[in-house]
Amino acid sequence: MNLNSTMDETELTTAVRFLGIDPGLNRTGYALLQQSAKGPVLCEGGIIRSNQETNLAARVHEIASGIREVIAEYRPDVMVIEQVFTTPRFPKSSIIMAHARGAILFAAHDAGVPVVHYTPTQIKKLITGSGRASKEQMQHAIKTELGLKAILEPNDVADAFAAALCHYHTIRVTCL
Repeated sequence: MNLNSTMDETELTTAVRFLGIDPGLNRTGYALLQQSAKGPVLCEGGIIRSNQETNLAARVHEIASGIREVIAEYRPDVMVIEQVFTTPRFPKSSIIMAHARGAILFAAHDAGVPVVHYTPTQIKKLITGSGRASKEQMQHAIKTELGLKAILEPNDVADAFAAALCHYHTIRVTCL
C-alpha cells in the first residue's frame, strides 16, 4: 500500500521516519510516517502475516523476517510499538502478542533502530483525547489528522499509524 505524498526530494532526505508497529502473531501491522514541514506524512503501510498452520517458532520467525525487510527497505529513524496489554477475559492474547513483540524488538535491535513503547491507552488519549476510544474513533481521528479521503484499513495498519503519530506528536511537543 503506497501512501506517498508530494514531498520534495530535500524533505525526503532530511525528514525523520517513524515506523509504527501494531504487533500480532497472526497479523502485524506496520506504518511508515515521515516528518515534514507541513506535518506528518503517510508513506507506506501494510501487514506482515504468519502462517497459522506452522509451529510457533516458524510464525515468530516469519514476523521477525517481515520486520527486517520493512526496516531494510524504509530505514526508519525510530520504531514505535504498542506495549503488551492484558485483559482478564483474554489472558492468552497478551502471551501471544508478547511472542510477536519479542521477534519485532529483536529485529529492530539487530538493525540498530531505537524503539519507543506506548500503551494502547496513551496512544488513544493522544490521538483522540480519550484513552478509551474505539477502533472506529481512532480510524476517524487518523483520517482527519492526515487529511485522508477514507479510513485506513485494516485495523492493524490504522493502529500502527496511530502509534507512529503518537510519537510524532510527543516529540514535537517536547521539542517546542
